[in-house]
Amino acid sequence: MKKVLIANRGEIAVRIARACADYGVRSVAVYADADFDALHTRVADEAHALEGTRPADTYLAIDKLLAAAARSGADAVHPGYGFLSESAAFARAVIEAGLCWIGPPPSAIEALGDKVQARRIALEVGAPLVAGTPAPVRDAQEVLAFAEAHGLPIAIKAAFGGGGRGLKVAWRLDEVAELYESAVREAVTAFGRGECFVEQFLDRPRHVEAQVIADTHGRVVVLGTRDCSLQRRNQKLVEEAPAPFLSEAQRERIHRAAHDICARAGYVGAGTVEFLLGPTGAISFLEVNTRLQVEHPVTEETNSIDLVVEQLRIADGLPLLVSETPAPRGHAFEFRINAEDPGRGFLPTPGPVRLFEPPSGPGVRVDTGVVSGSSVPGSFDSLMAKLVVTGATRAQAMARARRALREFRIEGVASVLPFHRAVVEAPDFVAEDGFKVHTRWIETDFAQPLAAAVRAEPVRDAPAAPSSSSQPEEAADPAAVAAPITGTLQAWTVDEGALVAQGDPIAVMEAMKMEVQVVAHRAGRLARLAAGAAPVVAGTPIARIG
Repeated sequence: MKKVLIANRGEIAVRIARACADYGVRSVAVYADADFDALHTRVADEAHALEGTRPADTYLAIDKLLAAAARSGADAVHPGYGFLSESAAFARAVIEAGLCWIGPPPSAIEALGDKVQARRIALEVGAPLVAGTPAPVRDAQEVLAFAEAHGLPIAIKAAFGGGGRGLKVAWRLDEVAELYESAVREAVTAFGRGECFVEQFLDRPRHVEAQVIADTHGRVVVLGTRDCSLQRRNQKLVEEAPAPFLSEAQRERIHRAAHDICARAGYVGAGTVEFLLGPTGAISFLEVNTRLQVEHPVTEETNSIDLVVEQLRIADGLPLLVSETPAPRGHAFEFRINAEDPGRGFLPTPGPVRLFEPPSGPGVRVDTGVVSGSSVPGSFDSLMAKLVVTGATRAQAMARARRALREFRIEGVASVLPFHRAVVEAPDFVAEDGFKVHTRWIETDFAQPLAAAVRAEPVRDAPAAPSSSSQPEEAADPAAVAAPITGTLQAWTVDEGALVAQGDPIAVMEAMKMEVQVVAHRAGRLARLAAGAAPVVAGTPIARIG
């Protein structure tokens, strides 16, 4: 290959462009209207407009991406993560256009990207599994029947998605139907397909995954484990490698299952096999992500392997640089720096970044898609950057993380920095008396300590006040229902003129690929002030309850 089109945006597009430079090939960026002057367009050798504002019209538009490749003379395509990275249709279209696809073959994406089929492969190779539906469910009634047969909690999951999008966990029977519909909506928005399947959900599990890399010569190598248990709304916030506090038997079980699943599927390229680890030590296969993961840098830092360059080498037909699982070198943490407000339930906060001042020093790496003066669009993911900290031991990496997080300054938008500063001081995570984090730890055990820590944060991390077309008297109207976030009003869930009670869900908003419910702040009759599928600024009245 000589020129790579990067079918993505943000920090991963910057990361890939830099890897292309290191490998000696040219890079081509693409951009939506809101990303006209984004960092990834400046780091790449050239940039081409996709002309649109929504994901569906830009980074999910296969025809526009292929047209940009043709205009630029690119001979290869790297999909990054998210968007079309796990689309077999996109991979096939790239190949049929005569371009090199930097990723697994379409057949492997189909086999492992379809979570139902991936479960079958996992069963065939003897990987550990919890009970689940053999095929996507047809409606909420099927979900309810599964819950009644197998018990709660259950996980409703997008069959053709990943990254926590289209994943809902039901803890009560009366919320099953609503969560199923929400999972379908999120799946359609994020992946263009709404099929969902259901499986038992392990309560308070850890999330442990194995990084796999495979070449075109039949060699499959596991590059160790990561722990990704610190999640909010099924979205990872902190990851580390190697996964700590595993027995050698557990680590070997995870390595073997990950290797066998990918080998059986004929996998090529970088991929991740994810597992849940229950409190009793039970391991259950979760899914395969047929792409590069957001958290790949912690594996790079502890294995001295550039995974993106390795993807380029594999696509060029070269053999892997390693032949067996390497012994980890030190310990690494990754902290996702999202434009979200931890003081308001991690609501997304798009807007201009007035100041972006990352830390530096020994053991500190920052992969970013923004700089001071950048803007975080509301149409796309909330990830601004990733802080990666490495030390000789977990304790040294933790100490460096505290120092780096104290140095990190972001102004103009709220960020999750207050959360990260609090979490590296938390005894459960530091493991002073045992490692006690799990996938719902942030929302349960850590909820009160986090609230106290956020209240104590300096004012500089607060977002700028949202602008609006709304008048002050409207904002002060006690009957007004204000939009909780800047985003799109996806749908109303109650009819115009309906009587609602305080706390009733009345609408669904979406921003940065995250769904947020709008609830009634008081009882009364609903009068809509905004239409569905309309963009709305935070604080703008969207309804009145009189």
